[in-house]
Amino acid sequence: MIAVTGLRRAIAAALLGGAVSLSAPALAEGLPDTMTWSAYDVGSAGYAEASAIADAFGKKYGTRIRIQPSGSAIGRLQPVLSKRADVGFLATETFFAAEGVYDFSARRWGPQDLRAVAGRPSSFGIFTAADADIHNLKELKGKRFAYVAGNPSINVKCDAFLAFAGLTRDDVDAVMFPTYANAMSSLARNEADASCTTTTPSHVYELEQSPRGIRWLDMPAADKEGWKRLREVAPFFQPYTETVGAGISKENPVDILAYRYPVLVVRADASEDEVYAFIKALDETYGMYKDATSVMPRWDLKESGVPAADVPFHKGAIRYLKEKGIWTDEAQAWNDKRTRRLNVLLEAWPKAVKAGEGKSDEEFAKIWEQYRTKALGTL
Repeated sequence: MIAVTGLRRAIAAALLGGAVSLSAPALAEGLPDTMTWSAYDVGSAGYAEASAIADAFGKKYGTRIRIQPSGSAIGRLQPVLSKRADVGFLATETFFAAEGVYDFSARRWGPQDLRAVAGRPSSFGIFTAADADIHNLKELKGKRFAYVAGNPSINVKCDAFLAFAGLTRDDVDAVMFPTYANAMSSLARNEADASCTTTTPSHVYELEQSPRGIRWLDMPAADKEGWKRLREVAPFFQPYTETVGAGISKENPVDILAYRYPVLVVRADASEDEVYAFIKALDETYGMYKDATSVMPRWDLKESGVPAADVPFHKGAIRYLKEKGIWTDEAQAWNDKRTRRLNVLLEAWPKAVKAGEGKSDEEFAKIWEQYRTKALGTL
């Protein structure tokens, strides 16, 4: 549960005129005196965390931070892409934008050249009703699985879990619910047997306390083939042992996955020195914001400054992470591979656009998928 006092303080600071402006002895070297960050809506974890970090930047450096909230993926990314925001506090829409899928498969978008600065790990897992007698991912076959209509961010994660077990959506009884809340509460109503989400929403605690009970399904890090299949669906996931959540504790942990939320995103052409200064400031103020919520300690760069992430890490961030002894050869190998994937998609997009001239949007979508599949097949 988020530390309520810290959350309220962080949000209140950000809402004062839409910016954080506090006196400080001097500006950090290379850090602008004003910045704009895009984030999820007011009240979200992403907004609360951006607010807490902005508050720390203001106190230590006197930097004015304006946080621009939005409830849509495009609303959060557009300011970054158009240079009206310096940094985006984003989530899985970063991957979708880099891949040119879902909202970003339209002609006006396509793959976007983005880079990560850092991103705290946020765990995500498949939970089942304990009385559904599902003990591992393979046993999901034929079971009622709750999906959320129009929510690719949730659904692609669910599909990745199934891929880990060698399954697809066709192997389960996929039940589509109109909203996230409706899908997550469907297990307690006995309208589904499994779904996927983070480990702390109220809905999973309600299931834990219901007559059905709750069980989380393990995906061991040692299952290399399973992780290989999963990363073919979503390469930004990593193994994670969670100890906090409904039915989860230090005594009863679960091996699931982590993605980055929020992930701090900049344009690929962002100044290396400015990104370096930003991540340095993020590190130097860590002690000032780490207690704002229960998950803020995960902003420690030893956790937030390492792959995997939705997009490659920016050169400026890598430079600082190397200086801190955090960036390894393994991390660089991941970054090089992720950059190659992004580059082949960036190269394929204009070819698909040319091939789709004069075609309908539906025809163009098929053309782009063909070009995208072919490009990824070269890796």
